[in-house]
Amino acid sequence: MTDNNSNTNPYSAEREMIYPLKFEPILKTMIWGGSDICRFKHIKPLQEGIGESWEISGVPDNVSVISNGRLAGKRLDELLTETKEKLVGKKIYRRFGDTFPLLIKFIDARDDLSIQVHPDDTLAKARHNSFGKTEMWYVVHAAPGAFLYSGFEKSITPDEYIETVKNNTFTDTLKKQEVKTGDVFYLPAGRVHAIGAGCFIAEIQQTSDITYRIYDYNRTDAAGNTRELHTELAKDAIDYKVYDSYKTEYEPNVNHSVKLVSSPYFTTHLLEMDIPMKRSYATLDSFVIYICMAGHCAIRDDKGNSETIRKGESMLIPADTSWITIIPGESSKLLETYVGE
Repeated sequence: MTDNNSNTNPYSAEREMIYPLKFEPILKTMIWGGSDICRFKHIKPLQEGIGESWEISGVPDNVSVISNGRLAGKRLDELLTETKEKLVGKKIYRRFGDTFPLLIKFIDARDDLSIQVHPDDTLAKARHNSFGKTEMWYVVHAAPGAFLYSGFEKSITPDEYIETVKNNTFTDTLKKQEVKTGDVFYLPAGRVHAIGAGCFIAEIQQTSDITYRIYDYNRTDAAGNTRELHTELAKDAIDYKVYDSYKTEYEPNVNHSVKLVSSPYFTTHLLEMDIPMKRSYATLDSFVIYICMAGHCAIRDDKGNSETIRKGESMLIPADTSWITIIPGESSKLLETYVGE
């Protein structure tokens, strides 16, 4: 924008500026859902059976709508088309175009979820013309004895995999992990996984809704029907390697940034703080997402904007932001995520 234009229309710069954005949650009713999402996000009236809240989404037919400021009511995909690299970053826009690359969710499992796997980019492109699905889980809280499955406990072949699904012994091959608040699991595409009953999880993933359901405990609905399985499709998508550990280990460090995950798809840090913290993005070339796990914070940017994020909310910081200051109103916990390593 030239100085002449600014003098002619002194409010044009303000109208073009993108500020920290919040979104209306997209609530998903699931047969395994509970009521913890509404409680965590302070949604009233309380709703039962909500299994997922899609916090920030560019998935077709499930696109997030901005809830704060002058852009309230605008869809995320519309804003991305209009602002391009200003919103997501130059490298990211070249890589993903008008597709927002991450999907942020909360998941409340009242009952066990089915055992699943997701294809990688190559397989998803060939079969579905879609991105693959690498994801991570942060355990917000867990009931006593709650567990999840991640990866294999013992080595099996693809043919043995098919046989164990048929004879209902597939879960015996999986790594079962009891969980607690703060546990982190990185789930690259190809890793077999499932969330167990009593887990409340924040999920960060590639923008993809491609899931292969492998096993569903032979459960039936009220009409006696079982859910569709994708056992054969999953056969070529699974990573059959047994790894030493599937849990991400880290040391909490209050008032410092702690890296949890670093991958080509996203990098995530944990910020636990009770004093202000400045975060610089001048060389990042990516949007940044904050997910508030506890407390509340004021977020002030280099453009003079100030927004508040509270427990259960997520916020998108546009890529053209050089720095922000996070001011906790009390002891607070945030997940910070951006694209790239």
